[in-house]
Amino acid sequence: MIELDKNRIPGHIAIIMDGNGRWAKAKGQPRAAGHVQGVEAVRVVTEECVRLGVKYLTLYTFSTENWNRPVEEVKALMELLLKNLEDEIFMKNNVRFRVIGDRYRLPREVQDKISEMEQSTAHNDAMTLVLAISYSARWEIARACRQIYIDMQAPCYSGKTEDDINERFVASYMQTSFMPDPDLLIRTGGEQRISNFLLWQIAYAELYFCDTFWPDFGAEELQRAIADYQNRERRFGKTSEQIKEQA
Repeated sequence: MIELDKNRIPGHIAIIMDGNGRWAKAKGQPRAAGHVQGVEAVRVVTEECVRLGVKYLTLYTFSTENWNRPVEEVKALMELLLKNLEDEIFMKNNVRFRVIGDRYRLPREVQDKISEMEQSTAHNDAMTLVLAISYSARWEIARACRQIYIDMQAPCYSGKTEDDINERFVASYMQTSFMPDPDLLIRTGGEQRISNFLLWQIAYAELYFCDTFWPDFGAEELQRAIADYQNRERRFGKTSEQIKEQA
């Protein structure tokens, strides 16, 4: 157990869950076994985040680029997703469930299950667990631009000019508009890139990369990432002296 400052727990943690396939390969198992074990890691990390007081947890579950994977692997992932979208972990931990991404590319039964879980957990308030499914940041930004263009033609927007399209306005069109931007972005599996994940939202997030494959990422690994976060000074473009004066 790593000692953490309970007053400096990140309010929103985003995770790129990488390494399921390599975990399975290292153990001589099929890639699907890595995804199955990855689900257990999601349970462990979700419960630990609730215990620590994290308010939002966003998990990069399936990117738009993942549709290019072998058909059988995609099918297995969809079946695994459907099987594990159950309310036990959410109701037991008072967790609200949300999804961001192009859900209409998902199988109909997965879409229906997502809607069911979002509705049944809508009043849970300990934490919000967000799955990014069929998601990419560039897709999200392009979608927001298209919708802004359409809306600006509507009569209710008459009188507005290009000066009204500021950062806050654009952010309101993002799929994440219901939650704050991430404070901490974690990527497991040894790679050090963002992979088209929450590009708009992580402008000031602290980045943490570790070699641990996602199926082996547990409560202690999460605590280690948060401890690293707590040892950093978040300046948001200001100087250290300005931060101290505001403290």
